[in-house]
Amino acid sequence: MASVPRTSALVLPLALAETFRVCAPTVVQGAMGTLKRETCDARLDVWSRRAMRFAQADLEVHGLQHIDRDQSYLLMSNHQSAYDIFALFVAYPGSLRMIAKKEVFVLPIMGGGMRAAEFIELDRSDRDRAFAALERAKQVIASGITVWIAPEGTRSDDGALLPFKKGGFVMAEQTGVPIMPVTVDGTRDVLPAKDYRVRLGQKVRITFHPALDPADYVGRRENLMSDVRTSIESVLSTA
Repeated sequence: MASVPRTSALVLPLALAETFRVCAPTVVQGAMGTLKRETCDARLDVWSRRAMRFAQADLEVHGLQHIDRDQSYLLMSNHQSAYDIFALFVAYPGSLRMIAKKEVFVLPIMGGGMRAAEFIELDRSDRDRAFAALERAKQVIASGITVWIAPEGTRSDDGALLPFKKGGFVMAEQTGVPIMPVTVDGTRDVLPAKDYRVRLGQKVRITFHPALDPADYVGRRENLMSDVRTSIESVLSTA
């Protein structure tokens, strides 16, 4: 008989407090014009590692050999849980930012901190703003930052991949930036959908797959989307 995992209702408040702790000085320094990218990188590293430690999560990282530290990527992963964010920021060995839905940016201090740290706000309900977000993502990638997007657009309740949205693939085609598929597995066991209690001591696995060059898929976007999906599913336990 499988043991029942220990849970804690304190982990999310601790992670939220840590979020505000790193966002507050980021907002101030951003307003003063003294904020450096390296400072944001260091804060994001500490923030994500503490959140994983609060959950006592056991993180395994595979496929680091596929990452060229001199190359920026468009990371595309499945989306299982809010803990995807912490796990990926710990796992990726470089400057990483994410494209996040507009609702997150409304939160006081946190939203300002994310904007100052070069996170990208996406409003899918407004076509012009969605286009502007993709243009901003292009600029961020061109400046040397890897950008992460979940092409499903929302979290999967059961861990299985949802249909992909096309926006990120259009951006990759327009910029030529390589797409690196990433499989996130086990984060839904840390924080299940619609739950506030974190399950302690769960195993999380991040797998970076070989990058795909959009130039190899000119006129074949559906094939590119299919190959990214196949890579992600290849080591996904719910596939």
